[in-house]
Amino acid sequence: MSTIRVPEVVPPPKQDAERLKQAFDGIGTDEKAITWVLGRRNASQRQKIKETYQQLYKESLIHHIKSEISGGFRDAVVLWTQDPPERDAKLAKEALKKKSGTKSLQVIVEIACASSPYHLAEVRKTYCSLFECSLEEDIASAVPLPHRKLLLALVSSFRYDKEVVDMGVANSEATRLHEAIKAKQLDHDQVVHILATRNFYQLRATFECYEEKYGNHIEKDIKSCGKGDMVNLLKMVILCIDSPERHFAEVIRTSIVGLGTDEAALNRAIVCRAEVDMKKIKQVYPLIYKDTLDSDVIGDTSGDYQDFLLTLTGSKF
Repeated sequence: MSTIRVPEVVPPPKQDAERLKQAFDGIGTDEKAITWVLGRRNASQRQKIKETYQQLYKESLIHHIKSEISGGFRDAVVLWTQDPPERDAKLAKEALKKKSGTKSLQVIVEIACASSPYHLAEVRKTYCSLFECSLEEDIASAVPLPHRKLLLALVSSFRYDKEVVDMGVANSEATRLHEAIKAKQLDHDQVVHILATRNFYQLRATFECYEEKYGNHIEKDIKSCGKGDMVNLLKMVILCIDSPERHFAEVIRTSIVGLGTDEAALNRAIVCRAEVDMKKIKQVYPLIYKDTLDSDVIGDTSGDYQDFLLTLTGSKF
């Protein structure tokens, strides 16, 4: 599902580190070399390159990247070069500093509902190490009720990760969800418990039962509860669990349409999913928007920034 094109014969980390140092030295920066090396290495390979670079030159590779390139290209390369749990921990911290409703909380939902339980556990561990407090503590202090209740349950969970489904449970919990939505009790304890504790396969079966029993997808019925942050948050949770590829296709499309580009959202979606499910995102994108993901990226970015993003989506060789 990854779109990263790692070469069949990968150079040793020392050679990659030396190639990057050459790209930084001299007059101007060789941006294409940065893309060629880092854009074609997986997470463990990038980690070894960072460690080797530090050993060879007594300098942080990420700090050197920040000093040599700029703009969206710099931000995307820095995100990509970070270890994935560190990257998500920092994105979560930044999101919790903002005061922009459910849009800023989107990052927390993605980490909790569109990642493996093992990745979420690593993010929480890294968060504590980086910021000397837990992710839960910061959510508790930064997010108001009722959003806090749901988010705390989501990030505190460690879901079973095997494909195990009990259709009896799916049927009964579809009924419980419908009753809560019908009563517009979106933060009901049972809603929170079901969404935060069941494995993703079980929840998708529950959503299918819901649609079969009540004629609408659960997301549509949540929309009928009106407008508001809790409605938006719950819709986001459902979509990230039910179809993360659709969620990230939406993030990418929204970052591109209209005046200007939301580079932070575009970078987050492409960088964070390139090694997870970018192939699925690229498949579903034209079914929703009639344009390909790559054509939208090409139409809204340029130069080295565009080349780097297209390298991550597997379109640049």
